[in-house]
Amino acid sequence: MELKEIQDLIRFVSKSGVSEVEIEKEGFKIVIKTEITMIAAPQQQYITHMPAQAPVQAAPMAEAAPIVEAPVSLEANYITIKSPMIGTFYRSAGPDKDVFVKVGDSIDKGDVLCIVEAMKLFNEIESDVKGKIVKILLDNSSPVEYDQPLFLVDPS
Repeated sequence: MELKEIQDLIRFVSKSGVSEVEIEKEGFKIVIKTEITMIAAPQQQYITHMPAQAPVQAAPMAEAAPIVEAPVSLEANYITIKSPMIGTFYRSAGPDKDVFVKVGDSIDKGDVLCIVEAMKLFNEIESDVKGKIVKILLDNSSPVEYDQPLFLVDPS
């Protein structure tokens, strides 16, 4: 099974609401289990969180991080680089290695920006734009969701 197929499967499972998928094909077996946790937010809205790895108990409400949105005017001219998969975000190839990019670094198409670990696979996330890193939106070793913003890039 190709990495692209695994990523598509993870996306499908996260969007479909199913709790478990198991596929066995040509000596390859993959099991994806999710736990859907509903957390009440202010104004009676609900936030759904679906971890891609083994089921984990939901954190108490007091520990939930607030969602902070940057002003639209600041981000209007920036390109957002998003995570292509669910996993864990790493800024470097290892604890003793230098980070791939820092704020202010110029990047080209194809430059490695970070690593997202998904199901024990370390996936290098490459830039598909040329520009300058304006902001890194996650801390090292943070969990990341599919399509979650990782970097803001100034294309000029």
